[in-house]
Amino acid sequence: MSARSASTARPSRTPWRLLSAGLAVAVAAAVAPAAATGGAGHSGDAPYRGKVISQLRHMTLEQKVGQLFVIEVAGRDADAPSDAAKAINQRMYGVDTPAQAVAKYQPGGVIYYTTRNNDDNIGDPAQVARLSNGLQRAAVSLPTRIPLQISVDQEGGALVARFGPPATQMPGNMALGAGRSATDAKRSAEVIGTELASVGVTQDYAPVADVNVNPNNPVIGIRSIGSDPGLVSDLVAAQVRGYRAGGVSAVAKHFPGHGDTATDSHFGLPEVTHTRAELEAIDLPPFRAAIAAGIDSIMTAHVVLPAIDPGVPATMSHKILTGLLRDELGFDGLIVTDALDMQGATATYPPDVAPVRAFLAGADQLLVPPQMDTAYNAVLAAVRSGEISKKRLDESVYRILLHKHRRGIFRDPFVDPAAATQIVGAPEHRADAQEITDRTTTLVKNDAGVLPLAAAPRRVLVAGWGATTTQSMATALGARGATTQVLESGTTPSQAAIGAAVAAAQTADLVVVPTYNAYAVDPKTGLQTASAQAQTRLVRALLATGKPVVVTAMRNPYDVASFPEAPTVLDTYGYTAHQIESLVRVLFGEVDPTGRLPVSIPRADGTGELFPFGHGLGY
Repeated sequence: MSARSASTARPSRTPWRLLSAGLAVAVAAAVAPAAATGGAGHSGDAPYRGKVISQLRHMTLEQKVGQLFVIEVAGRDADAPSDAAKAINQRMYGVDTPAQAVAKYQPGGVIYYTTRNNDDNIGDPAQVARLSNGLQRAAVSLPTRIPLQISVDQEGGALVARFGPPATQMPGNMALGAGRSATDAKRSAEVIGTELASVGVTQDYAPVADVNVNPNNPVIGIRSIGSDPGLVSDLVAAQVRGYRAGGVSAVAKHFPGHGDTATDSHFGLPEVTHTRAELEAIDLPPFRAAIAAGIDSIMTAHVVLPAIDPGVPATMSHKILTGLLRDELGFDGLIVTDALDMQGATATYPPDVAPVRAFLAGADQLLVPPQMDTAYNAVLAAVRSGEISKKRLDESVYRILLHKHRRGIFRDPFVDPAAATQIVGAPEHRADAQEITDRTTTLVKNDAGVLPLAAAPRRVLVAGWGATTTQSMATALGARGATTQVLESGTTPSQAAIGAAVAAAQTADLVVVPTYNAYAVDPKTGLQTASAQAQTRLVRALLATGKPVVVTAMRNPYDVASFPEAPTVLDTYGYTAHQIESLVRVLFGEVDPTGRLPVSIPRADGTGELFPFGHGLGY
């Protein structure tokens, strides 16, 4: 202050509104993320800044720490779950009901599951809508009146889809990659988002942005769009827009990339050996595209990336989450960990260490820690001790509250259960799913000219993987005049099952063999798994009968490398009802097989490609 200003200053009380305004500016400077005023992919936070700052000022330390956590709850009713669900909630949290768990921890979010921990959250649409409403009532009745972010893993396809029928089953990522259509990818996400929003889900942990360049990847595979970063980037961006159009926020996962791993991070800690140049060329483009498309959240991967931070899982790495994702890629939205009870996290970090390390690395939200009391108290203690600064805590809570304002969760957290029953599985959604799926089936080989099948009576043996899959195929074939026999042999056909299939083939005019990861390799031995070997023996035994054999790879498209002599091979990239219907439509020429391989197929001996990226036959 200058001498002149000091001598002329008049002693007076600062008006409250000016003091309040000054305080607001000071708090904003302290808590608002540096990019929050308009970073890449996001509109500015100006419309909500004052509200968020006011909420932060009135929150206790305990309430702020609670907002960092996304928890699971057991039961289909927020207030009156089954006795079995009560026992699970007691084991996890020491309370009976989901509503009581929300009241105890005041978490930022809840995630729905079906079979995990027997949580059993998901029944019919009206029930889920009522559960969502009950959880939101529990949240907004607390002193902070902060609604929940309610999340789920609904990626589409046959693998990670918590909502089964009547929810519309879209074809999944790799199938969309085969279809090559950004329009279809956007519409698929929009349908999923619309149905999730109707039951009170506000966020979908999708799309998967991993580039699957490892045919032996045990956890990603068809969850990925494909092996080409450009294709993955285009369709990921389209899905981000589609989820937003459907009314839910999207989460791109698993940063910085889980597409070249040979270990499932649910059961171990994978290492991605990509160089920095490979990371830039392969793994990061889809995340950059998601950010440019306005992605709300990005999920971390429990993988080690030595090129950036040797020995440290990405979830716990400040260099990766803050240095790479925040600073280099300019992402200013929410960073959420993958589940902290996965072995990729728990094998290295104890339950009281993992959440603190992830938060210090740059994560905003901590997903399902294995011991909630331990995790909550560890983070709270770290803040009280100064290990986590209050400024750092406020930055994450600011982002979480800002997200809920932007997504309209504060404005209207409740849904109409009656409307949900009309929206979930709506006829137009199912029609769109079938049309999109019809554009994804890939005809890899048709050397014998068996396809398309003529419309004529025939005896068809369906022998191979999947009780539901084989029966559904037989039903669809029967609807087209075939007399069918089904011999389901599981993932590891016994010699007796193979012998029975060979005997049954003798009286068949056509044999259809669905396979399931018949190319899978054991990373410990480098050899085919027992399951893959058995399925390969089944295919070769049926080929040896001399009967026309159609092999259909129902999961990963690499199966043909195990039996390259098979003359007729198709890929479906999944086994939803729509995918099986599309397969049979292609068999009969009712639709043209327009899908193209979204990955390259290697030769089993490692001598190069059997089929290149983009390969696919038509009629």
